Amino acid sequence: MALGKLQKVLISDSLDPCCREILQAGGLRVHEKPGLSKEELLREIRDCDGLIVRSATKVTADVLEVAERLQVVGRAGTGVDNVDVEAATRKGVLVMNTPTGNSLSAAELTCGMILCLARQIPQAAASMKEGKWDRKKYMGMELNGKTLGVLGLGRIGREVATRMQAFGMKTIGYDPIITPEASAAFGVEQLPLEQIWPRCDFITVHTPLLSSTMGLLNDSTFAKCRRGVQVVNCARGGIVDEGALLRALRSGQCGGAALDVFTQEPPKDRDLVNHPNVICCPHLGASTQEAQSRCGKEIAMQIVDMATGKGLAGVVNGQALSKAFAPQTKPWITLARALGTVLRTTGKQAQGSVQVCTLGTPLREAGSYLTPAVAAGMLAGGAQKEVTLVNALLLAQEAGLKVTTTHSDVAPEPDGSAGLMQVALQGTPHRATGTVQGSTPVLREINGATFKQPAPLAGPILIYRAKASEPSALPMLAGLLGKAGIQLQSYHSSGMVAGEQWSIVGLSAPLSNLGELKPHVMEVFQLHL
Repeated sequence: MALGKLQKVLISDSLDPCCREILQAGGLRVHEKPGLSKEELLREIRDCDGLIVRSATKVTADVLEVAERLQVVGRAGTGVDNVDVEAATRKGVLVMNTPTGNSLSAAELTCGMILCLARQIPQAAASMKEGKWDRKKYMGMELNGKTLGVLGLGRIGREVATRMQAFGMKTIGYDPIITPEASAAFGVEQLPLEQIWPRCDFITVHTPLLSSTMGLLNDSTFAKCRRGVQVVNCARGGIVDEGALLRALRSGQCGGAALDVFTQEPPKDRDLVNHPNVICCPHLGASTQEAQSRCGKEIAMQIVDMATGKGLAGVVNGQALSKAFAPQTKPWITLARALGTVLRTTGKQAQGSVQVCTLGTPLREAGSYLTPAVAAGMLAGGAQKEVTLVNALLLAQEAGLKVTTTHSDVAPEPDGSAGLMQVALQGTPHRATGTVQGSTPVLREINGATFKQPAPLAGPILIYRAKASEPSALPMLAGLLGKAGIQLQSYHSSGMVAGEQWSIVGLSAPLSNLGELKPHVMEVFQLHL
C-alpha cells in the first residue's frame, strides 16, 4: 500500500515537548491542543493526517469517521483501550503505540505498591499527619519468603518479578503466550491459574484488558485464594472485578489492595477508594518524567519514520503494513496486489475463496503480508472507499472473500532463488502466477497460459485474449494507440492454449475507448498498477 504524504499532526493530550520538536524536525506541521472537548476534537481532526494521544483523548468511531485524511493514530503509551482499533482498521487507519516507553515506570510503581501493602506506609503516613503515633496499629509483614503471583509476564510483569526477587520473594506466574522455559529464565515458575490462586500471598496483574481478562479476579477466584491475599492492579481497570474485590476486603478474604487503575476513571463509587485497607493512585503508572519523555520521543520518531518511509514500529493493527517498508518486500507486495487485481478482473468476481501459494525459501515468512495485499487487489475498485493492507482482510471477510495461504520451499526454475507466487480463484480455472525480477513485479502465467518472457505489472497495462486465427488484434490496437497519441511501451504474449493466446501491452496512458478492439478479441481489460 502506498501511504499518502503525512503533513499535519494533531497532539491532543499533554506530552513532553520533545514530541513536538522531533515531529517538526521531521518536516511535519504540528498542532498541539491538549484538553479538547469531544466537539472541538471533531472539528480539529478533519484535516489532520496524524493524531497523537495519551489516555485522555477517546478516539471513537465517530471521531475516525470525520477524520477524512487521517492515516495514523499514535498512542504515547502501551494500552490502546481509548482507541477504537476495529473502527480504525475498517477505515484503513494505522494504530501504533510505544510498548516499551513506560514499562519501567509502571513496574517500579507496582513494586512500590507491594511494599506499601506489606508495611501500610500510606496509612501510617496519613496517621502521622493527623497528629497520631500508632505504632501498634500498623504492624506489617516482611516480603522475604512470601509468594508473589504475577499474571501476565510481558515487559512489565517480568520487570516486577525480577525486582521483587531481590526482596526474597518467590515468584510464580501465568501467561498464555510466554513459554514456561522463557519465564524460568527470569525466575518465574509458570503454573495453571487454578494452582496459582491458593499459593499466593500477593497477586499482581499485568495483562491487557480483553474479554478473556475482564474480571480475572472475581468472587470465584477470590474464594480460591489464600485468606488475606494482597492484590495489586497497576494494569487496567476491570481486570480485577471491583465489586468482588470490595466484598473480599469486607470479609477479610482479601487483606489489602493497591489500585492505580479503575473501571471508571475517576471512580464515582468511592466505597473501594475509601476502604481502610485500600491504597490507590490516580492512574500514575506512566507518570514519571522519564516515561513521558521516552513515550513522547518514541511515538514522534515512529511517526517521522512512517512519514519518511523508513519503516514502522509499534504497529497494533497493521503488522502486514510494517513489511511494506522493507526494500526487499515492497515489490512482492506490489506483485501480490497486482495478481489479486488480475484475478478479480479475469474471474469477474471479488467473492469466493482465493488460494495464495508462495514458493521458494525467500518467501517462507511472506504469507503474513502477501495475503492482505492479494485481498486488497481483489477488492480494489469495488464498493469499498479505500482498501489498504490495514483493512483488507476485514473488508474481504465482509465482502464474502476468503484468502488462504500455503507455502512450499521448492520453487521451479528459473525462479528458485527469487521465489514464485501463485493466486487461484478456487472452483474456477482462473489463476495467475508471478515473480519479482530485480525490483519489478512480472506475470509469468495466466489461466494456464505461460508467457514467453515475463510481462511487467506496472503502470497502465492492457490485457487481452484472442484466437490464434485472429491476427488482427495487435495491428488494430496499434492503430487505436496511434490515433489517441498513446505509446506502446511493451508487448508480451503467452504460448498457445486451446488455440488461444494472452497478450499484455504496456501503455504510456490508458485507452479511453476499447469498443473498436473488442470485435477482434475474446476478452480485453485495462488495469493501472
